[in-house]
Amino acid sequence: MSVRLIQAAGRPASATIRNVRVLDPVARIDEVRDLTVTDGVIGGEGGESIDGSGLIAVPGFVDPHVHLRVPGREDTEEIATGTAAAAAGGFVTVVAMPNTQPPIDCASVLGRVMEIAEVEARVRVGFLPAITVGQNGEGLTEQGEMAELGAVGFSDDGVPVANAEVMRRALQYQQITGRPLVLHEEDVDLSGSGVMHEGPVSARLGMAGIPSLSESIAVARDAALAGLEGGWIHICHVSARETVEEIRRAKDRGVRISGEVTPHHLALTDEVVVELDPRRHKMNPPLRSAEDRQALIEALADGTLDCIATDHAPHASQEKDEPFEQAPFGVIGLETAFAVCNTYLVERGRLALATLVRRMGADAARVLGLPEPSLADGAPADIALIDPAAEVVVGDGGFQSKSANSAFLGATLKGRVEMTFAGGQLAWRR
Repeated sequence: MSVRLIQAAGRPASATIRNVRVLDPVARIDEVRDLTVTDGVIGGEGGESIDGSGLIAVPGFVDPHVHLRVPGREDTEEIATGTAAAAAGGFVTVVAMPNTQPPIDCASVLGRVMEIAEVEARVRVGFLPAITVGQNGEGLTEQGEMAELGAVGFSDDGVPVANAEVMRRALQYQQITGRPLVLHEEDVDLSGSGVMHEGPVSARLGMAGIPSLSESIAVARDAALAGLEGGWIHICHVSARETVEEIRRAKDRGVRISGEVTPHHLALTDEVVVELDPRRHKMNPPLRSAEDRQALIEALADGTLDCIATDHAPHASQEKDEPFEQAPFGVIGLETAFAVCNTYLVERGRLALATLVRRMGADAARVLGLPEPSLADGAPADIALIDPAAEVVVGDGGFQSKSANSAFLGATLKGRVEMTFAGGQLAWRR
């Protein structure tokens, strides 16, 4: 049962990027030279000459957590537009979540979205079908059948698997599929009707808060179950310092656990919520305190948090044009992920560029057992060509995505993706 990553067929690229800084932390490459691509593979004689002076070529990025909204909400995103947004952000592989309408919870729905991807996908797409039928937290899906089709793993993202016995059975089923469980961690009873982080800002605004413990308690339970069953779990969109500590302790015990963090949780805190703009600042888990943000950055740097994921969550403008309490959770992020992290972390001396490249590329692939992009000779051409000095105003000129609910709308960021080669094809050119 092999994982299936899908990209629409296209012409293999041939190019020579001249005088470019080639940066691949895993392959231990960091030098200015020509980088050639021949018939979709790195190396050889190359083709079209591209001036890479002042640019950086890095292994293309991998996003283990996106929402492409297919089937059912094609008004907010399609595989064509979502993967175009990914390519514009330097991503060569994305993995889509199952909370669609209907959910991707059976072989027939999974097969249908895979067929769409074969026609529309600009970059490779993998799928995470649901752990439970209808994402209702009760009966397990036919995961063996969907693994045979090539599912990357299984997730009920958007909702937690609240019942511990159901989670334990899913971990036991994992022994058959060999696929990771990708977990949205939340104690919904603790979260209640909360719409933002519980703390001084929520108290000042008079809004119901979501406590950090609603996340960390759930992680502690599932890490214990994974340890008991010898399971493989990946924790979605970590937001709280208490969660970081739970993941660190679990790793020290030998649990096979990894965690991701989003660009918006690395860059922003709940202080911005005073603007009461749900388009930009309402997401679940919510933006948390400055202390939480600091813990996330440190954990990403030291590897406790393994990778960056966008949790790209498109919404129609009319859905977000509601009072903060009523608007849906979620923001987009594929087109801005590198620029946000480069601006808020690298430029401010919080994270080395090489570490950022690794956390967005090889490490993001590794957590789900996917092929790791590389710039070594003979590897498929998975390349993001970046101008690190270019300034971009988010939303100026629109988005490749169908939606515009960006946490950084109107912000000036530093770092622009000029070109993306994905799976040997030219997927994006500015």
